[in-house]
Amino acid sequence: MLRTLLGEPPRVNSGVLAEAMEHMAKAASMLRREMNTHEDHDHEYRKQEIWTRGLISSLDELEQSWFAAAFFRKSVVAGYMDDMSSVEQGEYARYVYFYKDGFIRVFSLLDKLGTVLNSQYALDTAKVKAHFSYFTVLRQFALLKPEIPLAGELEQIRISYREPLDNLRKRRNAEIHYMNAEMTDDLWQRHQGLHDKIRLEDLDSHLEDLKQSLEMVCKSLTAVFRYSNEEWHKHTAARSRKEGHVRR
Repeated sequence: MLRTLLGEPPRVNSGVLAEAMEHMAKAASMLRREMNTHEDHDHEYRKQEIWTRGLISSLDELEQSWFAAAFFRKSVVAGYMDDMSSVEQGEYARYVYFYKDGFIRVFSLLDKLGTVLNSQYALDTAKVKAHFSYFTVLRQFALLKPEIPLAGELEQIRISYREPLDNLRKRRNAEIHYMNAEMTDDLWQRHQGLHDKIRLEDLDSHLEDLKQSLEMVCKSLTAVFRYSNEEWHKHTAARSRKEGHVRR
C-alpha cells in the first residue's frame, strides 16, 4: 500500500521476508483445511488461524514502515536541523513518523508472537507476569519445555540480534514512557551547549537497527511456523495411519 502511495512498484517478497510469509500462509491454509474436514467445537483452530493471519498482516505493515522510513530518509541531506529547508523538514518529519511506527511495530509483533507461543505450548506465562512480553514467553518456554528444539532456536535468534533490539527498545521506551526519542536527543545536545545547532541523530544507524530487527522478526516467525507445520504434518500422518488401521 505505502509503495503505491509513494509511486514505487509493488513489493516482491524475497529473502527472510518471503520465507516467513510462506510458512505462515501454509499454517493458515492447514488450519482452514482442518476446520473444513473436522468439526472445531472449541474454535481453537479458528483462533489460531485468526492469529496467524494477523501476524501476516503485522509483518506486512512492519516492512512497509521500514521501507517508507528509508524512502523519506533519502531526502534528508542536512546534518543540522537549523540548516534544513521547510521542504526538507517535512521529509524529515515523515521519516521520523515511519521510523517510530516501525520500531513500535517490532515489539508489538513480537508480543503477538509470544501470545501464539504461550497458547500453543501451554506455557501459562500470565502466572509469571500478568502483562507479559515476547521475551518473558521465551524465558518461560526455555524453562518449561527445554526438550522442544524450537525454544533453543528462538533464543539463539534473539541473542544474534541483541544489539539492534536493545537500541530500538531504548528508543521505544523513550517514545512511550518519557517523551519522543528525537526530543531526548535534542535535550542532550542542548545540555552540551546551549547555543549550539542541533545535529541530527545518525539516521542510517537507526534505520539499520530497524532493518536488523525486521530480519530478526522474520527469522523468529519462520522458526515458529516451520516447526509448527512440521509437527502438524507428523500429527496428521499419524492420525491417518491410525484411522487406516481402524478401518482394516
